[in-house]
Amino acid sequence: MINRKQDRIVFIAVISIFLLLVLISGCVEDSQEKTNTSGEATVFEGHQLTPISKQRNNAIQGTQYIDKNTYELHVYGLVDNPVNLSYEQILAYPSVTRFVRLDCVEGWGFDGKWTGVSLNTIFNETGINSSATTVIFHSADGYSTALELDYLVENDIMLAYEINDVTLPADRGFPLQLVAEVKYGYKWAKWITSIEVTDESYKGYWESVGYSNNADVGGPAFER
Repeated sequence: MINRKQDRIVFIAVISIFLLLVLISGCVEDSQEKTNTSGEATVFEGHQLTPISKQRNNAIQGTQYIDKNTYELHVYGLVDNPVNLSYEQILAYPSVTRFVRLDCVEGWGFDGKWTGVSLNTIFNETGINSSATTVIFHSADGYSTALELDYLVENDIMLAYEINDVTLPADRGFPLQLVAEVKYGYKWAKWITSIEVTDESYKGYWESVGYSNNADVGGPAFER
């Protein structure tokens, strides 16, 4: 009888410990990634995400509305194989997901979970001429900005088509926004329609009126 009672006590203890571990594991996992009732992620990798509804947004011509059924991304210039990619072709590439903060030069910012395609994936398909140094991003509203090819490649910079697990809303840059990590927000081009690879320096919309072409977060906002 004693042995049976002891076995029963041990069994109950083991089950209790197992259930406790499951509960703890669930709490840890829950703190790593959460979503709200609409499916938008609110926490990712322990980071609290800024709701899309509370993200500020600057645009030179207002929100652009692009039809995904007719959209094409043109990649041209100093590439071996220029391509025109449909929205569905872009979604078919392997995806990457990261937590990245956008900091605006005006002093505000927000935290997001970004999902998209790495530019390296696209460049692997197009090939890049050895003389190329600069990549220019052109947007549907006439906006443009440029970044060094080395920065894009070495940091595995992505073109995002989702934020916080939600397809980019129109005012957030649908179908593609550049996630220019550690660069000020004016380098985060939205509504991207073409990517030009060149061997010349380039000043985009804000850079041409004096903003820093380097745009490192924490660095000077204007050229000296």
